[in-house]
Amino acid sequence: MKTITFIGNGNMALGIAKGLKSKYKIEVVGREMKKLEQFEKSIGVSVEKHLLDGFDMTDKMVLLCVKPANVAEVSQKINGKAKVLFSVLAGTSLEKLRTHFNPHAVVRTMPNLAASIGKSMTTLTGDEAYKDEAEKLLGTIGATLWLASEKEIDIATALAGSGPAYLALIAEAFTDGAVKQGLKREDAMKLMRGLFDGFGSLIQVIHPALLKDGVMSPGGTTAAGYSALEDGGVRSACINAVEKAYKKATEL
Repeated sequence: MKTITFIGNGNMALGIAKGLKSKYKIEVVGREMKKLEQFEKSIGVSVEKHLLDGFDMTDKMVLLCVKPANVAEVSQKINGKAKVLFSVLAGTSLEKLRTHFNPHAVVRTMPNLAASIGKSMTTLTGDEAYKDEAEKLLGTIGATLWLASEKEIDIATALAGSGPAYLALIAEAFTDGAVKQGLKREDAMKLMRGLFDGFGSLIQVIHPALLKDGVMSPGGTTAAGYSALEDGGVRSACINAVEKAYKKATEL
Protein backbone atom coordinates (compact mmCIF):
# COMPACT_ATOMS: atom_id res chain seq x y z
CA MET A 1 0.00 0.00 0.00
CA LYS A 2 1.44 3.38 -1.04
CA THR A 3 1.88 6.22 1.43
CA ILE A 4 0.48 9.71 0.84
CA THR A 5 1.90 12.54 2.94
CA PHE A 6 -0.46 15.34 3.90
CA ILE A 7 1.16 18.68 4.63
CA GLY A 8 -1.63 20.45 6.47
CA ASN A 9 -4.39 19.03 8.63
CA GLY A 10 -7.41 21.29 8.08
CA ASN A 11 -10.92 20.44 6.90
CA MET A 12 -9.95 19.76 3.29
CA ALA A 13 -7.08 17.47 4.31
CA LEU A 14 -9.38 15.66 6.72
CA GLY A 15 -12.07 15.16 4.11
CA ILE A 16 -9.62 13.77 1.57
CA ALA A 17 -7.89 11.56 4.15
CA LYS A 18 -11.22 9.99 5.06
CA GLY A 19 -11.68 9.10 1.42
CA LEU A 20 -8.16 7.70 0.99
CA LYS A 21 -7.69 5.82 4.26
CA SER A 22 -8.72 2.41 2.91
CA LYS A 23 -6.35 2.50 -0.08
CA TYR A 24 -3.32 4.51 1.09
CA LYS A 25 -1.22 4.71 4.22
CA ILE A 26 -1.67 8.19 5.67
CA GLU A 27 1.14 10.42 6.90
CA VAL A 28 0.30 13.91 8.17
CA VAL A 29 2.51 16.92 8.86
CA GLY A 30 1.40 19.94 10.87
CA ARG A 31 2.34 22.59 13.40
CA GLU A 32 0.90 21.05 16.59
CA MET A 33 1.01 17.42 17.71
CA LYS A 34 -2.30 17.83 19.56
CA LYS A 35 -4.06 18.76 16.31
CA LEU A 36 -2.37 15.93 14.47
CA GLU A 37 -3.65 13.51 17.09
CA GLN A 38 -7.15 14.91 16.63
CA PHE A 39 -6.75 14.46 12.87
CA GLU A 40 -5.87 10.79 13.42
CA LYS A 41 -8.83 10.32 15.74
CA SER A 42 -11.21 11.94 13.24
CA ILE A 43 -10.28 9.68 10.33
CA GLY A 44 -10.35 6.57 12.50
CA VAL A 45 -7.11 4.88 11.44
CA SER A 46 -3.52 5.01 12.65
CA VAL A 47 -1.41 7.61 10.84
CA GLU A 48 2.23 8.69 11.00
CA LYS A 49 2.43 12.16 12.53
CA HIS A 50 5.24 14.69 12.09
CA LEU A 51 5.76 18.30 13.07
CA LEU A 52 6.30 20.75 10.23
CA ASP A 53 9.66 22.21 11.27
CA GLY A 54 12.48 20.30 9.56
CA PHE A 55 10.24 17.67 7.94
CA ASP A 56 11.99 15.89 5.05
CA MET A 57 9.74 15.18 2.06
CA THR A 58 12.42 13.60 -0.14
CA ASP A 59 10.92 11.16 -2.70
CA LYS A 60 7.48 11.31 -1.07
CA MET A 61 4.08 11.68 -2.69
CA VAL A 62 2.90 14.85 -1.01
CA LEU A 63 -0.60 16.32 -0.85
CA LEU A 64 -0.30 20.00 0.03
CA CYS A 65 -3.33 21.22 2.00
CA VAL A 66 -2.23 24.48 3.61
CA LYS A 67 -3.72 27.95 3.13
CA PRO A 68 -2.54 29.66 -0.09
CA ALA A 69 -1.23 32.62 1.92
CA ASN A 70 1.08 30.28 3.88
CA VAL A 71 2.94 28.76 0.92
CA ALA A 72 6.17 30.73 1.38
CA GLU A 73 6.27 30.18 5.16
CA VAL A 74 5.58 26.45 4.95
CA SER A 75 8.13 25.90 2.18
CA GLN A 76 10.84 27.41 4.37
CA LYS A 77 10.13 24.99 7.22
CA ILE A 78 10.43 21.73 5.28
CA ASN A 79 13.33 20.05 3.48
CA GLY A 80 13.92 17.72 0.56
CA LYS A 81 12.58 17.27 -2.95
CA ALA A 82 9.22 15.52 -3.19
CA LYS A 83 8.68 12.86 -5.86
CA VAL A 84 5.46 14.64 -6.76
CA LEU A 85 3.54 17.46 -5.12
CA PHE A 86 -0.24 17.35 -5.43
CA SER A 87 -1.69 20.70 -4.40
CA VAL A 88 -5.30 21.45 -3.42
CA LEU A 89 -4.58 25.17 -2.98
CA ALA A 90 -7.05 27.43 -4.78
CA GLY A 91 -5.45 29.91 -7.14
CA THR A 92 -1.86 28.82 -6.42
CA SER A 93 -0.05 28.43 -9.74
CA LEU A 94 2.17 25.57 -10.82
CA GLU A 95 5.00 28.08 -11.19
CA LYS A 96 4.61 29.28 -7.61
CA LEU A 97 4.54 25.72 -6.29
CA ARG A 98 7.66 24.79 -8.25
CA THR A 99 9.47 27.93 -7.09
CA HIS A 100 8.78 27.39 -3.40
CA PHE A 101 8.87 23.58 -3.08
CA ASN A 102 11.04 22.48 -6.04
CA PRO A 103 9.44 19.02 -6.42
CA HIS A 104 10.33 16.60 -9.23
CA ALA A 105 6.75 17.03 -10.50
CA VAL A 106 3.68 19.02 -9.52
CA VAL A 107 -0.05 18.61 -10.13
CA ARG A 108 -2.74 21.10 -9.13
CA THR A 109 -5.96 19.50 -7.94
CA MET A 110 -9.24 20.91 -6.73
CA PRO A 111 -11.42 18.45 -4.80
CA ASN A 112 -14.53 19.54 -2.96
CA LEU A 113 -16.02 18.81 0.43
CA ALA A 114 -17.76 15.65 -0.78
CA ALA A 115 -14.34 13.94 -0.76
CA SER A 116 -15.11 12.72 2.75
CA ILE A 117 -17.95 10.54 1.42
CA GLY A 118 -16.23 9.50 -1.82
CA LYS A 119 -18.31 11.87 -3.98
CA SER A 120 -15.87 14.67 -4.79
CA MET A 121 -15.78 16.22 -8.26
CA THR A 122 -12.03 16.82 -8.55
CA THR A 123 -10.28 18.71 -11.34
CA LEU A 124 -6.57 18.33 -12.10
CA THR A 125 -3.82 19.84 -14.24
CA GLY A 126 -0.02 19.92 -14.28
CA ASP A 127 2.79 17.51 -15.20
CA GLU A 128 1.19 14.98 -17.54
CA ALA A 129 3.70 12.32 -16.52
CA TYR A 130 1.69 12.08 -13.29
CA LYS A 131 -1.76 12.33 -14.86
CA ASP A 132 -2.53 8.64 -14.32
CA GLU A 133 -1.19 8.71 -10.75
CA ALA A 134 -3.20 11.84 -9.98
CA GLU A 135 -6.40 10.35 -11.39
CA LYS A 136 -5.83 7.14 -9.44
CA LEU A 137 -5.14 9.01 -6.21
CA LEU A 138 -7.99 11.48 -6.43
CA GLY A 139 -10.26 8.91 -8.07
CA THR A 140 -10.47 7.18 -4.69
CA ILE A 141 -12.57 10.11 -3.42
CA GLY A 142 -14.88 10.56 -6.41
CA ALA A 143 -14.89 11.58 -10.06
CA THR A 144 -11.92 13.34 -11.70
CA LEU A 145 -11.48 15.58 -14.72
CA TRP A 146 -8.05 16.45 -16.17
CA LEU A 147 -8.01 19.97 -17.61
CA ALA A 148 -5.66 21.43 -20.20
CA SER A 149 -4.80 24.72 -18.49
CA GLU A 150 -4.55 26.53 -15.19
CA LYS A 151 -7.21 29.03 -16.29
CA GLU A 152 -9.64 26.14 -16.62
CA ILE A 153 -8.86 24.78 -13.16
CA ASP A 154 -9.43 28.24 -11.66
CA ILE A 155 -12.86 28.32 -13.32
CA ALA A 156 -13.50 24.77 -12.11
CA THR A 157 -12.57 25.88 -8.59
CA ALA A 158 -15.29 28.52 -8.76
CA LEU A 159 -17.85 25.92 -9.83
CA ALA A 160 -17.09 22.51 -8.32
CA GLY A 161 -14.76 23.56 -5.53
CA SER A 162 -16.92 26.34 -4.11
CA GLY A 163 -20.19 24.84 -5.33
CA PRO A 164 -21.12 22.94 -2.15
CA ALA A 165 -21.38 26.27 -0.32
CA TYR A 166 -23.68 27.68 -3.00
CA LEU A 167 -25.92 24.62 -2.93
CA ALA A 168 -25.98 24.69 0.87
CA LEU A 169 -27.37 28.22 0.69
CA ILE A 170 -30.07 27.07 -1.73
CA ALA A 171 -30.90 24.06 0.45
CA GLU A 172 -31.20 26.20 3.57
CA ALA A 173 -33.31 28.82 1.79
CA PHE A 174 -35.76 26.26 0.39
CA THR A 175 -36.09 24.68 3.82
CA ASP A 176 -36.76 28.09 5.40
CA GLY A 177 -39.35 28.75 2.72
CA ALA A 178 -41.26 25.59 3.62
CA VAL A 179 -41.08 26.42 7.32
CA LYS A 180 -42.38 29.92 6.59
CA GLN A 181 -45.44 28.38 4.95
CA GLY A 182 -46.10 26.19 7.99
CA LEU A 183 -44.13 22.96 7.57
CA LYS A 184 -42.30 21.61 10.61
CA ARG A 185 -38.53 22.19 10.44
CA GLU A 186 -37.78 18.48 10.83
CA ASP A 187 -40.10 17.58 7.96
CA ALA A 188 -38.76 20.38 5.77
CA MET A 189 -35.20 19.16 6.30
CA LYS A 190 -36.16 15.59 5.43
CA LEU A 191 -37.88 16.72 2.25
CA MET A 192 -34.95 18.93 1.24
CA ARG A 193 -32.47 16.07 1.70
CA GLY A 194 -34.63 13.71 -0.31
CA LEU A 195 -34.94 16.35 -3.03
CA PHE A 196 -31.16 16.81 -3.33
CA ASP A 197 -30.53 13.06 -3.23
CA GLY A 198 -32.92 12.38 -6.11
CA PHE A 199 -31.85 15.44 -8.08
CA GLY A 200 -28.20 14.39 -7.81
CA SER A 201 -29.01 11.20 -9.71
CA LEU A 202 -31.32 12.83 -12.26
CA ILE A 203 -28.84 15.54 -13.24
CA GLN A 204 -26.32 12.84 -14.21
CA VAL A 205 -28.50 11.72 -17.11
CA ILE A 206 -30.84 14.63 -17.92
CA HIS A 207 -29.86 18.09 -19.19
CA PRO A 208 -30.90 20.81 -16.70
CA ALA A 209 -33.19 22.52 -19.22
CA LEU A 210 -34.98 19.25 -20.03
CA LEU A 211 -35.31 18.39 -16.35
CA LYS A 212 -36.88 21.78 -15.67
CA ASP A 213 -39.27 21.44 -18.62
CA GLY A 214 -40.30 17.99 -17.42
CA VAL A 215 -41.41 19.36 -14.05
CA MET A 216 -43.01 22.64 -15.15
CA SER A 217 -46.65 22.26 -16.22
CA PRO A 218 -48.44 25.22 -17.88
CA GLY A 219 -49.84 27.54 -15.24
CA GLY A 220 -48.81 25.17 -12.44
CA THR A 221 -47.08 25.42 -9.07
CA THR A 222 -43.59 24.93 -10.47
CA ALA A 223 -44.09 27.70 -13.04
CA ALA A 224 -45.20 30.07 -10.28
CA GLY A 225 -42.21 29.26 -8.10
CA TYR A 226 -39.79 29.34 -11.05
CA SER A 227 -41.04 32.78 -12.01
CA ALA A 228 -40.32 33.98 -8.47
CA LEU A 229 -36.74 32.71 -8.75
CA GLU A 230 -36.28 34.55 -12.05
CA ASP A 231 -37.78 37.71 -10.55
CA GLY A 232 -35.29 37.40 -7.71
CA GLY A 233 -32.35 37.22 -10.10
CA VAL A 234 -31.27 33.74 -8.99
CA ARG A 235 -29.92 32.77 -12.43
CA SER A 236 -27.88 35.98 -12.72
CA ALA A 237 -26.66 35.66 -9.13
CA CYS A 238 -25.40 32.11 -9.78
CA ILE A 239 -23.54 33.22 -12.92
CA ASN A 240 -22.03 36.13 -11.01
CA ALA A 241 -21.02 33.86 -8.12
CA VAL A 242 -18.88 31.74 -10.45
CA GLU A 243 -17.37 34.88 -12.00
CA LYS A 244 -16.51 36.43 -8.63
CA ALA A 245 -15.05 33.18 -7.29
CA TYR A 246 -12.96 32.71 -10.45
CA LYS A 247 -11.57 36.24 -10.23
CA LYS A 248 -10.74 35.69 -6.56
CA ALA A 249 -8.91 32.47 -7.44
CA THR A 250 -6.72 34.37 -9.90
CA GLU A 251 -5.87 36.93 -7.22
CA LEU A 252 -4.70 34.45 -4.56
